[in-house]
Amino acid sequence: MANQRVSPASLIAIVVLASLAAGTYWLVQRTLPSDADRAPYVKQHIPDYYADNMSISTLSASGLTQYRINAVHMTHFEDDQTTALKMPAVRAFTPDQPEVTATSKRGTLNADMSVVDMYDDAVVVRQAGPRDPEMRALSEHFQVLVNEDIVRTELPVQLYRGSSVMYGDGMIFNNISRAVQLLGNVHGTIQPAELGGNRPAPATTPSAPPQTKQGSKTP
Repeated sequence: MANQRVSPASLIAIVVLASLAAGTYWLVQRTLPSDADRAPYVKQHIPDYYADNMSISTLSASGLTQYRINAVHMTHFEDDQTTALKMPAVRAFTPDQPEVTATSKRGTLNADMSVVDMYDDAVVVRQAGPRDPEMRALSEHFQVLVNEDIVRTELPVQLYRGSSVMYGDGMIFNNISRAVQLLGNVHGTIQPAELGGNRPAPATTPSAPPQTKQGSKTP
């Protein structure tokens, strides 16, 4: 078998190509920043993902749905892991109790989904039960504490219970005890049939005028 000889021109071409490759690698390494020069990435308050028609459910210790959070649109932010909600609705489910729903035009959800803030035309509705009429509360802000089963607001609130209406500077609603506490300057009108519960008014005074009451009210 005859030996193949490499011509001087081929050797020169190989040396030139090798030199070019080595030079290119050296230039790339010189232009890349070193680990010491790289600044750590700082997370910003910018969206990192979106979702439409989202639904999140939280379960109780027994495995039943305790809260369900719905929104037409959600935007998640990378720095604080909060979520902005458009047209949110929060529903609380308690066994053998009327359902409670909070809605608003916009809202926010914290990182561990334990606090939902509802803003702009916020409404909390407790459905009517066997012994209680529907309760409806209106404010510009409600905060739902999922782990504590509490809805509260620090802003003026209107509370409707049946045909009675009360006004306050704030409100705390305990979904476990079903007790409502109005805060600050509380005033309003309570129909006689709803004083002390859902008992009817005495038969001798069927047309008694509505009564005005100052202080906290527990439906």
